[in-house]
Amino acid sequence: MIQSLMVIYNPWRYAVILTYMLQNTEYHTGSYLAWFWRTQDFSRVMYRRRLDNTKAAKLLKRSLIAGMVLQTIAGVALIAYGSWQNMSAFNLFGLALILSLPIVWAHLITVPLALGRWLIVNPREQKLVEHSRRIFAEHKGVKIAVAGSYGKTTMKELLKTVLGEAKNVAATPGNKNVAVSHAYFASRLTGQEDILIIEYGEGQPGDVASFARNTSPTHGVITGLAPAHLDHYKTIEAAGQDIFSLADYLDNKQVYVNSEPAATLPFIKRSFHRYDRTGALGWKVKNVKLLPESTSFELIKDSRTLKLTSGLLGAHQIGPLSLVATLALDLGLSEKQVKSGIAKTVAFEHRMQPYRLNGGWVIDDTYNGNIEGIRAGTELLKALPANRKLYITPGLVGQGDGADDIHQEMGDLIAKAQPNTVVLMQNSTTESICRGLKSGGFKGKLIIEKDPLNFYTNLSQFVATGDVVLMQNDWTDNYA
Repeated sequence: MIQSLMVIYNPWRYAVILTYMLQNTEYHTGSYLAWFWRTQDFSRVMYRRRLDNTKAAKLLKRSLIAGMVLQTIAGVALIAYGSWQNMSAFNLFGLALILSLPIVWAHLITVPLALGRWLIVNPREQKLVEHSRRIFAEHKGVKIAVAGSYGKTTMKELLKTVLGEAKNVAATPGNKNVAVSHAYFASRLTGQEDILIIEYGEGQPGDVASFARNTSPTHGVITGLAPAHLDHYKTIEAAGQDIFSLADYLDNKQVYVNSEPAATLPFIKRSFHRYDRTGALGWKVKNVKLLPESTSFELIKDSRTLKLTSGLLGAHQIGPLSLVATLALDLGLSEKQVKSGIAKTVAFEHRMQPYRLNGGWVIDDTYNGNIEGIRAGTELLKALPANRKLYITPGLVGQGDGADDIHQEMGDLIAKAQPNTVVLMQNSTTESICRGLKSGGFKGKLIIEKDPLNFYTNLSQFVATGDVVLMQNDWTDNYA
């Protein structure tokens, strides 16, 4: 308690913390204020990561420091004046100014952010989106929309890499997957592209249908359905209805769906093209070989055989790789071009990304997270040879009312992978994961870590030659 008070009444440190909270909620005032009011100890806010000192962050931090210092000076001045003039009202007002400082500036800083978005950002973005609709509608290229609860960026980058062997391909950058991002992407198009690849995000009902109307896709890939963003969708069925509205826009034609997750099955129609780890578009998968740094397999159709090797890890990637390879063939690429493109595919940052550490392998799968990703990761961990296997996770976020059941299932999946050591980051999901570990018969060593930042910073102390370490999911500090 005393430590927290020392923090919130120190303008320099408190300004950093408030800026960090805004930055980690992407400057969404609602999420930021919800985090602020549930925080009991502000000295513990920044214990997973540090503030990224962007220009916006520096400006906010300096504004907060200046405002809090000025308010403190005003409060001290009023108290001094009240004492000199023997006027208690000035003393009380000055004291109130000082005591209210943390709450006043925590809320006051949101005003220019909200006004700026309402008066400047939103109208400008709306004009950009409206203009982009015409650009997409008039574009003559193949337009592939990629939607799903997970795996979207990976699918988009796979398509871009492989199709780029023979076609002029443009794709939305990074994980920029909302309407304004699509609009900025459209503004940079030349009209000469053969193929556009557009990633669709999902945050609330109606998003995907709106994105489809804006971008006029000709093909749609649905990468999977899993509990995610359930704080907005409430149920996985609602999320599925939104994601599969892409198929409705396409009149259920040229729709490619990952049929591995059970949650997608109720939404799949006969006209859809299914893909999974057994194959895609009539091609069958054979002779799979999984390693800590690559995945190899064959695709066979009639008398034709494609031998493929990718830098992506895990059996769960065979389905997406199969679809990309076979769709590329359908779009006019040669087998040689497909093989070359697949060979260039590598793990993306924090998505089953392997790297060497002390003679062992660390597989970094900390970007986002859902139960299907946990299933894929634990299957890979079980399949890989190793002297010792370690599994590290804080749990999953955005799981809604089903969080307890999902985390018990997660614990069971971890137990079935049979790691020698499991490290859980202490938070609200830990108890549920532990119950799942127990019911799954976990017999290894369990570590409950209270200082995630220190643990990840000193990971090298835990890894030895011959180890395989799987790190799944990450939490920002606004989750408890």
